[in-house]
Amino acid sequence: MQKHHERIEAYGTVDELMAFVALLRDSSADEHVKATLLIILDKLMVSASILAADCDDCLDDLPKLRKEDILLLEGEIDKMEQVLPPLSSFVLPGGDMIISHCHVARNVCRRAERIIIKLNQSVEIPPVVIEYFNRLSDYFFVLARKFTKDLNVEEIPWKPKL
Repeated sequence: MQKHHERIEAYGTVDELMAFVALLRDSSADEHVKATLLIILDKLMVSASILAADCDDCLDDLPKLRKEDILLLEGEIDKMEQVLPPLSSFVLPGGDMIISHCHVARNVCRRAERIIIKLNQSVEIPPVVIEYFNRLSDYFFVLARKFTKDLNVEEIPWKPKL
Protein backbone atom coordinates (compact mmCIF):
# COMPACT_ATOMS: atom_id res chain seq x y z
CA MET A 1 0.00 0.00 0.00
CA GLN A 2 1.37 3.40 -0.98
CA LYS A 3 1.92 6.13 1.60
CA HIS A 4 -0.76 8.31 0.00
CA HIS A 5 -3.42 5.58 0.14
CA GLU A 6 -6.67 6.80 1.73
CA ARG A 7 -6.43 4.17 4.47
CA ILE A 8 -2.96 5.37 5.51
CA GLU A 9 -4.10 8.99 5.22
CA ALA A 10 -7.05 8.20 7.53
CA TYR A 11 -5.19 6.49 10.34
CA GLY A 12 -2.22 8.84 9.94
CA THR A 13 -4.51 11.81 10.49
CA VAL A 14 -5.99 10.09 13.55
CA ASP A 15 -2.43 9.65 14.82
CA GLU A 16 -1.83 13.37 14.26
CA LEU A 17 -5.02 14.13 16.19
CA MET A 18 -3.79 11.94 19.05
CA ALA A 19 -0.65 14.05 19.32
CA PHE A 20 -2.73 17.24 19.54
CA VAL A 21 -5.06 15.67 22.11
CA ALA A 22 -2.01 14.69 24.18
CA LEU A 23 -0.75 18.28 23.94
CA LEU A 24 -4.15 19.55 25.02
CA ARG A 25 -4.21 17.07 27.93
CA ASP A 26 -0.72 18.06 29.02
CA SER A 27 -1.76 21.74 28.91
CA SER A 28 -4.81 21.30 31.12
CA ALA A 29 -4.91 21.62 34.89
CA ASP A 30 -8.51 20.32 35.00
CA GLU A 31 -8.32 16.73 36.27
CA HIS A 32 -11.75 15.79 34.90
CA VAL A 33 -10.81 17.08 31.45
CA LYS A 34 -7.49 15.24 31.63
CA ALA A 35 -9.28 11.98 32.50
CA THR A 36 -11.75 12.49 29.65
CA LEU A 37 -8.96 13.25 27.18
CA LEU A 38 -7.20 10.04 28.23
CA ILE A 39 -10.37 8.10 27.38
CA ILE A 40 -10.53 9.96 24.06
CA LEU A 41 -6.89 9.03 23.33
CA ASP A 42 -7.78 5.38 23.91
CA LYS A 43 -10.79 5.63 21.57
CA LEU A 44 -8.66 7.34 18.93
CA MET A 45 -6.19 4.44 19.11
CA VAL A 46 -9.12 2.03 18.74
CA SER A 47 -10.29 4.04 15.72
CA ALA A 48 -6.82 4.03 14.16
CA SER A 49 -6.61 0.25 14.52
CA ILE A 50 -10.03 -0.16 12.90
CA LEU A 51 -9.00 2.13 10.03
CA ALA A 52 -5.69 0.28 9.57
CA ALA A 53 -7.35 -3.17 9.46
CA ASP A 54 -7.01 -4.28 5.85
CA CYS A 55 -8.59 -7.74 5.94
CA ASP A 56 -12.06 -9.25 5.88
CA ASP A 57 -12.18 -10.75 9.36
CA CYS A 58 -9.50 -8.94 11.36
CA LEU A 59 -11.97 -6.44 12.85
CA ASP A 60 -13.29 -9.33 14.96
CA ASP A 61 -10.03 -9.40 16.93
CA LEU A 62 -9.76 -5.62 17.47
CA PRO A 63 -11.18 -3.47 20.24
CA LYS A 64 -14.49 -1.87 19.28
CA LEU A 65 -15.75 1.65 19.21
CA ARG A 66 -19.27 1.60 20.66
CA LYS A 67 -22.32 3.83 20.84
CA GLU A 68 -21.50 4.30 24.56
CA ASP A 69 -18.28 6.09 23.50
CA ILE A 70 -20.36 8.62 21.58
CA LEU A 71 -22.77 8.95 24.51
CA LEU A 72 -19.82 9.78 26.77
CA LEU A 73 -18.86 12.66 24.45
CA GLU A 74 -22.45 13.87 24.29
CA GLY A 75 -22.73 13.72 28.08
CA GLU A 76 -19.55 15.77 28.48
CA ILE A 77 -20.80 18.30 25.92
CA ASP A 78 -24.14 18.59 27.73
CA LYS A 79 -22.45 19.12 31.14
CA MET A 80 -20.23 21.88 29.75
CA GLU A 81 -23.07 23.57 27.86
CA GLN A 82 -25.17 23.77 31.04
CA VAL A 83 -22.76 26.36 32.47
CA LEU A 84 -21.92 28.19 29.24
CA PRO A 85 -23.79 31.19 27.88
CA PRO A 86 -25.58 30.57 24.59
CA LEU A 87 -23.67 31.54 21.47
CA SER A 88 -24.86 34.81 19.98
CA SER A 89 -22.43 34.80 17.04
CA PHE A 90 -19.65 32.79 15.50
CA VAL A 91 -16.49 32.96 17.59
CA LEU A 92 -12.90 33.12 16.41
CA PRO A 93 -10.28 30.74 17.84
CA GLY A 94 -7.87 32.06 20.44
CA GLY A 95 -7.68 33.94 23.69
CA ASP A 96 -5.33 31.54 25.48
CA MET A 97 -2.94 28.80 24.41
CA ILE A 98 -5.18 25.97 25.68
CA ILE A 99 -8.19 27.43 23.87
CA SER A 100 -6.15 27.50 20.67
CA HIS A 101 -5.05 23.88 21.29
CA CYS A 102 -8.74 22.92 21.46
CA HIS A 103 -9.40 24.59 18.11
CA VAL A 104 -6.40 22.88 16.48
CA ALA A 105 -7.66 19.51 17.77
CA ARG A 106 -11.16 20.35 16.47
CA ASN A 107 -9.84 21.13 13.01
CA VAL A 108 -7.60 18.05 12.77
CA CYS A 109 -10.58 16.00 13.95
CA ARG A 110 -12.76 17.45 11.20
CA ARG A 111 -10.09 16.68 8.62
CA ALA A 112 -9.86 13.10 9.92
CA GLU A 113 -13.65 12.81 9.64
CA ARG A 114 -13.58 14.00 6.01
CA ILE A 115 -10.84 11.52 5.13
CA ILE A 116 -12.66 8.67 6.87
CA ILE A 117 -15.87 9.52 4.99
CA LYS A 118 -13.92 9.48 1.72
CA LEU A 119 -12.33 6.12 2.64
CA ASN A 120 -15.81 4.80 3.41
CA GLN A 121 -16.65 5.18 -0.29
CA SER A 122 -14.26 2.33 -1.13
CA VAL A 123 -13.95 0.44 2.18
CA GLU A 124 -16.78 -0.18 4.61
CA ILE A 125 -16.05 1.73 7.81
CA PRO A 126 -18.24 1.02 10.84
CA PRO A 127 -20.73 3.93 11.03
CA VAL A 128 -19.94 4.42 14.73
CA VAL A 129 -16.41 5.53 13.75
CA ILE A 130 -17.71 8.32 11.52
CA GLU A 131 -20.25 9.39 14.13
CA TYR A 132 -17.57 9.41 16.84
CA PHE A 133 -15.37 11.84 14.91
CA ASN A 134 -18.35 14.07 14.18
CA ARG A 135 -19.22 14.36 17.87
CA LEU A 136 -15.58 14.61 18.92
CA SER A 137 -15.07 17.78 16.89
CA ASP A 138 -18.11 19.24 18.68
CA TYR A 139 -16.59 18.21 22.02
CA PHE A 140 -13.40 20.14 21.24
CA PHE A 141 -15.39 23.25 20.28
CA VAL A 142 -17.38 23.18 23.52
CA LEU A 143 -14.21 22.42 25.50
CA ALA A 144 -12.65 25.57 24.02
CA ARG A 145 -15.66 27.54 25.23
CA LYS A 146 -15.39 25.93 28.67
CA PHE A 147 -11.75 26.95 28.97
CA THR A 148 -12.68 30.44 27.81
CA LYS A 149 -15.15 30.68 30.68
CA ASP A 150 -12.86 28.96 33.24
CA LEU A 151 -9.98 31.30 32.40
CA ASN A 152 -12.24 34.34 32.36
CA VAL A 153 -11.21 35.11 28.80
CA GLU A 154 -13.57 36.95 26.50
CA GLU A 155 -14.74 35.00 23.48
CA ILE A 156 -13.69 36.67 20.27
CA PRO A 157 -16.88 37.22 18.27
CA TRP A 158 -16.60 37.18 14.52
CA LYS A 159 -17.71 40.55 13.24
CA PRO A 160 -17.51 40.45 9.47
CA LYS A 161 -16.80 43.70 7.68
CA LEU A 162 -19.54 44.32 5.16
